[in-house]
Amino acid sequence: MAGPLLPCRPPPYETRILGSQPARFPVHIRNIAIIAHVDHGKTTLVDMMLRQAGVFRAGQQVMERVMDSNPLERERGITILSKNTAVRWGDTKINIVDTPGHADFGGEVERILKMVDGVLLLVDAAEGPMPQTRFVTRKALALGLKPIVVINKIDRSDAEPLRVHDECLELFMDLEASSAQIDAPFLYASSRFGVAFEELPDKQGVGGRVSGVEAPDADTLHPTPLHPFIVPGTPDWLTGDLRPLFKAILDYVPPPEALEGPFQMLVSTLDHSPYVGRIAIGKIGRGRVRAGQTVALLPWGEPGLVPEGTFPRVKVAQLHGFEGLARVEVEEASAGEIVALSGLEGIEIGQTVTDPEAPERLAGIAVEEPTITVDFSVNTGPFAGRDGRYVTSRQLRERLFREVERNVALRVEETDSPDTFRVAGRGELHLGILMETMRREGYEFLVSRPRVITREGPNGEMHEPYEELLIDISEPFVGTVMEKLGPRRAELVDMRNPGHGTVRMAFRIPARGLFGYRSEFLTDTRGNGVMHHRFLEYGQWAGPLAGRSRGVMVSMVQGTAVAFALFNLQERGVLFVRPTEPVYEGMVVGEHCRPGDLDVNPAKGKRLTNMRQSGSDDAVLLEPPRDITLELALEYIEDNELIEVTPGAVRLRKRALGQNERKKRARSARAAVD
Repeated sequence: MAGPLLPCRPPPYETRILGSQPARFPVHIRNIAIIAHVDHGKTTLVDMMLRQAGVFRAGQQVMERVMDSNPLERERGITILSKNTAVRWGDTKINIVDTPGHADFGGEVERILKMVDGVLLLVDAAEGPMPQTRFVTRKALALGLKPIVVINKIDRSDAEPLRVHDECLELFMDLEASSAQIDAPFLYASSRFGVAFEELPDKQGVGGRVSGVEAPDADTLHPTPLHPFIVPGTPDWLTGDLRPLFKAILDYVPPPEALEGPFQMLVSTLDHSPYVGRIAIGKIGRGRVRAGQTVALLPWGEPGLVPEGTFPRVKVAQLHGFEGLARVEVEEASAGEIVALSGLEGIEIGQTVTDPEAPERLAGIAVEEPTITVDFSVNTGPFAGRDGRYVTSRQLRERLFREVERNVALRVEETDSPDTFRVAGRGELHLGILMETMRREGYEFLVSRPRVITREGPNGEMHEPYEELLIDISEPFVGTVMEKLGPRRAELVDMRNPGHGTVRMAFRIPARGLFGYRSEFLTDTRGNGVMHHRFLEYGQWAGPLAGRSRGVMVSMVQGTAVAFALFNLQERGVLFVRPTEPVYEGMVVGEHCRPGDLDVNPAKGKRLTNMRQSGSDDAVLLEPPRDITLELALEYIEDNELIEVTPGAVRLRKRALGQNERKKRARSARAAVD
């Protein structure tokens, strides 16, 4: 016998399919953000919440991780941009924000948390709280948000949910959470199979049995859902649905405070449409707003009243709410709802939109300062303009400053050179995503080696950023990893051995010490190690650090790489190019096996002699070259090298392309040291 049906969304929800405007009916609202470390299951959980709430029609084909709509997100399997969605659960509308899990995109998290009243904190049942977990949780607790802890992936073979439960409580205490926040409810879930439990299920028991609890009637515990979605291969002990999660959201996340008075909203994020221009997204903090209403765009500044005549007045062209994965045009919205306003020309993130008769400014969005900077410059190589559509300094400048409007954690400055721009971000991944996005849009440019942003200490001493480095490796590799991290000024803070043949080590290391270490780490651990890091603090300058231990092979000619030449060069090191690939003078074509650079000729062909023909030869066997990605290039290059980024290729090159010019600069550098 089937149990009671799950609560269904009201019929007006479907009217968006016909393009008409849905009727506005009184609903309860909950605004939540899902925060977690990278790859702990945030986006998969949102997928299942959308399915079980009935957002997708029966039989509709929906791709996995539907919230990861950006091509880069789908390729890398991570969330880069925060996104809004909403589901109906009974008479309650739940606005959900999927946030990035990597600390490099912390700017997305910090501004999104202003829109919500509670957070779902996802923690892997095997890995436990990770560095990024601490980062986003600290931000949420500081804003007074109430958390719901979801220990995810309990179906993993190495899951230890009870240990992770205790580690989460320790995390809350370390972050000085309030008593109400420490009393957060804990749920045990598997987002892959779309189930959640208030108590930990027993793998040895039957479906629905909970360790230490008598199993109630199956119809009572797992009634037939209205929108079933059974994942093939679901174990019997994971029979259920996400009803406990929806119930916890309704019970523990407070509704938004519905303040009466003149309209007021803080812009938390921006979108863009080629038809209506910029779209401002945020939570209405007070009052109501209607389509066609005239509003005031208040400039940045201190909270409080803004004098008349210092701000523009604009009209709200369109007003949208969120329903499922779509934006639905509405006539009116009230306090507590997350809405999108279009028609606000010149709006920026962090600005306040208010009623013109009550221009009261809200506190802006505080975002942590960037820690790493690189130089973007115009491509000056011999192949400039072959691949890209946008190659001039004016086009590069416009694109970078346009990025700052949406990416609040980014900083762009002009330099003494009109062709060079200094770009500062949270980390190498943060900057790498920007470069990859621009490359796919058709831009060509050069990028310098990353540099840390230093500060002056209270006594005039130099301070630099330090990172918290967390490493999971097998026991045989502990000595090798610690030996390599020693010259990089890493300090061992914690070391644990859970007893599964793996060791978890925590280090405090200068951000400079991590440049170029990831590839070395993967080599030392034979690809089995896992490392995560996040910004920790500014500390005393650690002194000079050892750079790359090996030199590079530099092309001395311009032409096309030839298999005959590459076969002879592969004995000298690791190649970066393939046969028939174009090369030019000053281009880095491989890594030398010894310290010091080596000038080579990768275009040298086999010559005709009086003993043999130029075309007759034995079969040439070449080892696969190392593929150069943007992240690898940022870690690899030295100060005298640049990354050439084009839509068709990522190349490494020397700053000075000519061989004689490089020798002159090397002699000048040695003379300056002496």
